[in-house]
Amino acid sequence: MNILTLALCAFPVMATSVMAGDAALGEKDFKRCKACHSITGADGTVFQKGGKTGPNLGGIIGRDVGSYEGFSYGKGLLAAGDAGLIWDEVSVAAFITDPKAWIAEVTGDSSAKTKMTYKHKKGAENMAAYLSSVGQ
Repeated sequence: MNILTLALCAFPVMATSVMAGDAALGEKDFKRCKACHSITGADGTVFQKGGKTGPNLGGIIGRDVGSYEGFSYGKGLLAAGDAGLIWDEVSVAAFITDPKAWIAEVTGDSSAKTKMTYKHKKGAENMAAYLSSVGQ
């Protein structure tokens, strides 16, 4: 069983709800994220101005976990990326719902940590749909 399969098994309900994500609602909800994150596309288009505490989320869907150039990731996300995990809508929604639980599950290390402590308790599928729609 590969690490992506483990991630999908850990959050089976999320996998079905992601498909129903509403990007417009996710865009409105991004205000909670921009204290730490911005969204800038590969071509330099700024979709959301924001902080630099977290990595730029432009193009996150399809990107290797823990790989945004110039950002200092925690060991847990680096381990997930080294194992070949790639961000998709399912994994983004699961991660932002409970970052610590997600990173522990996908790495198989209950002591694994992530620097992101915020939990997006409601509408994670909308945020994932929004991130999928911008910054590619």
